Amino acid sequence: MLSQEELKSRALPLLKAEGSVFSKKLNVLARKAAAGETVATVTDSGLETVNEAEEGDYIIINKTEAGESYIVKPAAFHQKYTLIKSGEGGFDEYEPKGKIVALELSSEILERLALPETFWFEAPWKNPMKACLGDFLASPPDFSEVYRIARKEFFETYIPKA
Repeated sequence: MLSQEELKSRALPLLKAEGSVFSKKLNVLARKAAAGETVATVTDSGLETVNEAEEGDYIIINKTEAGESYIVKPAAFHQKYTLIKSGEGGFDEYEPKGKIVALELSSEILERLALPETFWFEAPWKNPMKACLGDFLASPPDFSEVYRIARKEFFETYIPKA
């Protein structure tokens, strides 16, 4: 398994040089997490990662077919989302306002990164995360971390930033 630092050292030069900027096209559902709450992120392609919430974190549910959920730190959450309306069951609806830089994991990109078609790496939250041929590696515009977005969910969620 690659460490987050090793993945960043390999992927960030390519993301900076060849990545494209995208923004979310779908609103999300979110609520404050309970400290210690565990969230398994499951996409159409299976289990992606698991994360444990700390005090103040938010749980996000994407409005994709898979309805994948994940945890976001409070500072990033408030920077990336605007409340649209209060919802039922503790989840409110938010409009995304952030952007990412992403690069598709093609055979050529995987070869340039010296990675196999399926690999595991340490996610920014220190737990294992799976990535496969056809998925996307993504980073916030400050290039502080690298994570995976599953292919199907990427196309359901993101559009090129104009």
